[in-house]
Amino acid sequence: MNPRMMLLMVFSLIMGTFITISSSHWLMAWMGLEISTFAIIPMMAQKYHPRAMEATIKYFIVQTAAATLLLFASVSNAWLTGQWDIQQINDPLLLTTITIALMLKMGLAPLHTWFPEVLQGLNLPTGLILSTWQKLAPFSLMYQISTSNSTLLIIFGLTSILVGGWGGLNQTQLRKILAYSSIAHLGWMMLVLQYKPPLALLAFITYIILTVPMFFMLIFTQSTTINSLSISSTKIPIISAAAPLILLSLGGLPPLTGFLPKWTILLELTKQNMMTIATMAALSALLSLYFYLRLSYAMTLTSSPNNSPTTLPWRIPNMQNTIFLSISMPLSLLMLPISPSVLMFLFH
Repeated sequence: MNPRMMLLMVFSLIMGTFITISSSHWLMAWMGLEISTFAIIPMMAQKYHPRAMEATIKYFIVQTAAATLLLFASVSNAWLTGQWDIQQINDPLLLTTITIALMLKMGLAPLHTWFPEVLQGLNLPTGLILSTWQKLAPFSLMYQISTSNSTLLIIFGLTSILVGGWGGLNQTQLRKILAYSSIAHLGWMMLVLQYKPPLALLAFITYIILTVPMFFMLIFTQSTTINSLSISSTKIPIISAAAPLILLSLGGLPPLTGFLPKWTILLELTKQNMMTIATMAALSALLSLYFYLRLSYAMTLTSSPNNSPTTLPWRIPNMQNTIFLSISMPLSLLMLPISPSVLMFLFH
């Protein structure tokens, strides 16, 4: 893609998200979602390949359906109440419709089936944008309307944690594994969103901090399958040695950063006397931890069966542009000691 066109698409992507986040009007929020959707579609289709074209068309159809459902519910709410304010939704049916539309946009289970397939058809940089930045706008809308639809959030959140754990167990493609990881993390956010929205925001920020270095590690090692991870230590040994810690942090293993949101969410669920749901969520997290351990094992404790020089990469990645990765990796591992300060900042 032409660099000027790429700059225009990135600028539109950022502006669309900020329009949605900063608006209190349903029509403006819908416009921001549409701008960000149409901005990422050329980025998804820039590599003309049948798999990329299929992923782009799937993404366009799903996002158009979700945006249409959102617009229909918001127009119906304006017709009934005479105002467009996001936080003023009194009809339970319209509130449920808007919630389902936003969950379809984010890819929560059971509306998740499009997300792993779309992510599998994209290159890793575009997949990173789809997994992190594109979820910011619908999450901000869910953040504003979360206190009014508790049962639906619990059902979708618990289902997403279960599906995200079970779905990643039999996968060999790393992009699909990261897609199911995203579904599971979003489920944790939905569980606590109605009780303590700042905790859901903390979980979302932590998810981004953990996912960004993981995607960058896959980009630098040029890995797309579990088998390709076995020779990643021959490409970038230092990053390959730190990657299992990032994976374990994604799984929520103490004393790494990923343990912080899961720990605080479980505490909040027990305060709300939701012992059964907290237990099911904690046990389902073990499923996710299993396939993270599987990736760690493939990366550090196995080697390629064929050790001839022909299996080594012909071109070693350029390591000059790893400043961002060197900053994000310590954040994904060492934020737990400062968790009291983070919680004080969120709640006071």
